Amino acid sequence: MATYTQASMDGPSTDMPSREQLLQMYLTMRTITTADERISAEARAGTLQATFYPVRGLEGVCAALGITLDCNDFLVSTYRNLGDAVAKGTELRRIIAEEYGRATGVSQGKGGPMHLHDVSVGFMATTGIVGAGLPIAVGLGLATQLDGGRHATAVTFGDGATSIGAFHEAMNLAALWELPIVFVCQNNQWAEHTALSDYAANTDLAARAAAYGMRSTSVDGFDPITTWRTLRTAVTVARAGLGPTFVECRTYRLAGHTGATDYSYMPAAELDSALKRDPAPSFRRWLQSAGIFDAAELDDLDRRAQETVDDAFQFALDSEPPQREQLLQDVFAPERNAS
Repeated sequence: MATYTQASMDGPSTDMPSREQLLQMYLTMRTITTADERISAEARAGTLQATFYPVRGLEGVCAALGITLDCNDFLVSTYRNLGDAVAKGTELRRIIAEEYGRATGVSQGKGGPMHLHDVSVGFMATTGIVGAGLPIAVGLGLATQLDGGRHATAVTFGDGATSIGAFHEAMNLAALWELPIVFVCQNNQWAEHTALSDYAANTDLAARAAAYGMRSTSVDGFDPITTWRTLRTAVTVARAGLGPTFVECRTYRLAGHTGATDYSYMPAAELDSALKRDPAPSFRRWLQSAGIFDAAELDDLDRRAQETVDDAFQFALDSEPPQREQLLQDVFAPERNAS
């Protein structure tokens, strides 16, 4: 099994993102957290009538992936997609408008929270079916290879998807054909309400990838710097045409499976320990203690994130839902014989 040397962001290293990249990472994380909290609050209040899957706990992984990929790279995500969409560069206004079913949304109000896409930034698809994005990523990777392209396809998925048949089919073909794909497992330790150890005989998910002869590694997903280093290596390998890599980012779900806040199935001590590593606040503390940004600069970034979220929600509320004549546009339906 090929692994990468990892170093904690608490340790000495000259291999660091630039100051501008660190700024972008923190702003992305704070924007994701703020938007996630607002969506959950609106859903609980009944002012947003949609099923939403919180991303709290994944912000560091999303932000690290966001500064690693460029606009020419592809990203396929899941129904827990807010962080990936923001990090890939999709305008938050259009994301929130889609959450509200407005015509100004990324899917023109017809996809809802689970079906976002923005091909203008390479955010290719999300899906409400567990593991269904993996074969899509294989198709994108194959298309890139056949076209002689030099960009990567990243696909994110949860630990639960590693028990789905499509996961193994996708991993096998990607390894066999040496496709330019980065498989990013956002392991939040829970498949809906079932702990990883209760449904997986081997909880070392990276070992599964190694069985296909694929590069694989596990990384602390609460450490955005280490995650960035690992993902950067994997993306570089993909762009060079050297085949796929599996990266398991170990985090913890810091919110309920859906917008309904239910932690009853989580061991209290385990959750409390994870909450102490809440990605955005932890990263803020590190940035300040390392002397990279001072408190005033970080406060300004927090303000920018809040303003972006407030603006996005106002834009969504001011937008109209799709009109009747728009409902069948962009929806496949064979022509029917009038007789």
